[in-house]
Formats: sequence, structure tokens, C-alpha cells
Amino acid sequence: MSEELGTPVLDDHLHLDPEHGRGMAAVDDFARLGGTHLLVVNKPSWHLGPVPSEADDFRPVFETTVAVAREASERLRGRAWPVLGVHPGLVSRLVDDGGYDPSGARELMREGIGVAAEFVADGRALGLKSGRPHYDVSDAVWTASNAVMRRAFEHGAELDCAVQLHTEASEDLTEVAEWAAEAGMDPSRVVKHYASGELAGPTPSVMSEKDWLRTAAERGEPFLMETDFVDDPEKPGMVLGPKTVPRRVRWLLEEGYEDAVRTAHVETPRAVYDIDTEATLSDPTFRG
Repeated sequence: MSEELGTPVLDDHLHLDPEHGRGMAAVDDFARLGGTHLLVVNKPSWHLGPVPSEADDFRPVFETTVAVAREASERLRGRAWPVLGVHPGLVSRLVDDGGYDPSGARELMREGIGVAAEFVADGRALGLKSGRPHYDVSDAVWTASNAVMRRAFEHGAELDCAVQLHTEASEDLTEVAEWAAEAGMDPSRVVKHYASGELAGPTPSVMSEKDWLRTAAERGEPFLMETDFVDDPEKPGMVLGPKTVPRRVRWLLEEGYEDAVRTAHVETPRAVYDIDTEATLSDPTFRG
């Protein structure tokens, strides 16, 4: 029997691997603890297939993520949405191991973002994923990675959708938010995945560590909550497990942070992704 926490409970960023990982068993764990909604982000393309060499090579990973999000929705009181894009670490796979120069890698990754944008345009995905490496790279690779990210913002502006970012650890990404604004995006619809409790610029998707969540709750600013569950059987302790967000929601409620819970699980999802986590609970047929 699943627990109910009296609120929608959204994990803003996790991965599901139906072939090699726990897949729907992880969704069931999340739901049993009171989780209601998921944003399922595609795993890096080379985890579910070969390293891409052309734009169409991204499609199978995106199709898999759409299918797994659809299946997850059938097991949730709310629903799951796919978020699709190109992991910024691909640039290193292409340049270091694939014989690409940074400009060639940039173009292939931009094409991959374009394919993901097609899924958003036809309603099969909710938003896009991009970013830049969180580790040291050459100036040329850094420049190429920023160009890929800026292309994602162009698609985000055209499609009026959110863009999740994988970037270096930082509490100040105002420059990145300015790039989004230059592309025509509302910077609040840029989401920094794996954020701490403080962030200037994009909307933080806070890793569900208690200290970071307390900081975010007390700031009173928009934020989301996530686990970055990787669903890799070879790395079972990697990042946080699927039960974590509902457990942390219960803890926040016990600590008196009811307003922060509503911010993270109702108001910010509505503002950033244009999704209604309450309506999808009260009306099972509502798919917005």
C-alpha cells in the first residue's frame, strides 16, 4: 500500500533504464513512498547504444525514454514526462575517443539537440536537456560546449519549453541565464540540474540533501527537487535512490516547510514546465 503525503511529489531529474537497470521497480519504490510525478531524462546516448555519429543515432535513446515515461505514468498517481537532449559529456567521447575536432563535435551535438526538439514540438517530450562539462576541458571544447547549450536555448525559445542544464558546480550562473534571455527564453525556465540550495540565474533543481533543501526552503525562492537517480546496476549507490524525494518531502513537512513543499512541487513546476501537478492527481484523465 502506497503512502500519501497530501501533496504532489515531483522528482525533477532521474533516469530509468528498462533494459539494464531497475526500471519500473524504481518507479514503484518512488510511488510507494508517496511520489506522484517524474521527469525522466534520457540517459547519455552511449549508455543505451553506440556513440552517435549522425543525428539519427540519437533517436533510439529518445524513443526509449518516451516509452519508459509512458509506462511509468501508468504506475503513478500523477504522471511522468520525458526530458530529452544531449549529455554534455558526449563532447569528450567525440573529441578524445572518436576522432572529432571540437567544431565537428559541436555540430553533431547541435544536430542531436535538434532531434530532441522535434520530440518536444510534436508533444512527445516536455523539455530539453543540454549543458557543458563539469570537468576541465580545453578552451576549444569549452567554447564548443557553450555553443551547443546556446543552441538549446534557441530551441527552447522557439518551442516555449524549459531547458535542463548539466553544468559545473556553481552558485552563480547569471551569464548562462543572460544567454538564454538573449535567445528569447525566460531565464526562469532554464533549470540547473544537480544544484545546491543557492543559485543565481537559472532555477535550481536541488539535489535532495537535507542541508541543501533547508537552504533552498529558507531562501523562499522558486526551486525543484531531484535525485539524479542513474539506474545503473553496476553503480547501485550512485547519486540518490528513487525513494529519496518523497522521504525528503515528508521531512520538510515535519520541519514546518509546507510553503517550500508547495513551491517545489506545485508552483515551480507550473511556472517552469507549464505542468499542473495538482490537476493530474485530481483528474486521472488530465494529461497537461
